Amino acid sequence: MPSERVPTVLSIAGSDSGGGAGIQADLKTMLALGVHGMSALTAITAQNSVGVSGVWELSADAVRAQIRAVVDDIGVDAIKTGMLASASLVTAVAEEVANLTTPLVVDPVAVSKHGDPLLAEDAVDALRYRLLPLATVVTPNLDEVTLLTGISVSGEDQMRAAAEALLALGPRWVLIKGGHLRDDPDAMDLLTDGSTWKEFRAPRSDNRHTHGTGCTLASAVASGLAAGFDVPAAVAAAKKYISGAIAAGFRLGAGIGPVDHAWRWRQPADGAGAVTTVADNADAGGKPPDHPALTDLSTGGSTLR
Repeated sequence: MPSERVPTVLSIAGSDSGGGAGIQADLKTMLALGVHGMSALTAITAQNSVGVSGVWELSADAVRAQIRAVVDDIGVDAIKTGMLASASLVTAVAEEVANLTTPLVVDPVAVSKHGDPLLAEDAVDALRYRLLPLATVVTPNLDEVTLLTGISVSGEDQMRAAAEALLALGPRWVLIKGGHLRDDPDAMDLLTDGSTWKEFRAPRSDNRHTHGTGCTLASAVASGLAAGFDVPAAVAAAKKYISGAIAAGFRLGAGIGPVDHAWRWRQPADGAGAVTTVADNADAGGKPPDHPALTDLSTGGSTLR
């Protein structure tokens, strides 16, 4: 049994009955990256590979109680937010996390992969002015960038302008996901804190099965932060993990299938694609302190360094 505490991540998000996004994707990602995932459910959705057919929002009191139950007993090393549905839930979550020193990754989920709305119109201002100022990292896609800043991004120069506009709302770091820039042969994500600018690139995968991409990336960033990485190293590790998950996304149902959170387990057992934790996805440098609880599953439990 590990002698030290396993890093923990709390996801505050909605469910996906199809298992590809939301809380389900978050917990799968955290398991794959060697941290302990926990959840505070904000809404229940009825959805599958073709769309969302129903949404049932939980009460603010129920969400607050879930967060407090985890924080007060188990403790959290990082928090990730996803679908928050309404202004009242955004406000409740902001109030609960405001006094915590835990790194906070905000995925400003507004629309599902299928185009179904997941955030009420009156919640956008609450997201802008209550939650984003608390964020360690905010991880919008291009549609969410436009929703939050009014800037329509069609190229890398506009990504930089949009990142600056988002930083003005208060988060410490902004990670803009450029996957929707189809004219770029690479999928380029831009990370900045206003002084440091980093581009993370990966070849595009010719695969339509990408359900859960945003949830998975944000959860992978939170997992890296929980493990002790700084923000650029956590994003680098997350980019490697999500790139593999997208490439391995598989058909499920009649529509858009999920990314494969277990893609490393499905690699040939020759060592080249062995199961690894978040530390093995990171670039050299920015490594966290030793975490004996983070083990390399491919070597039968050897401690990562």
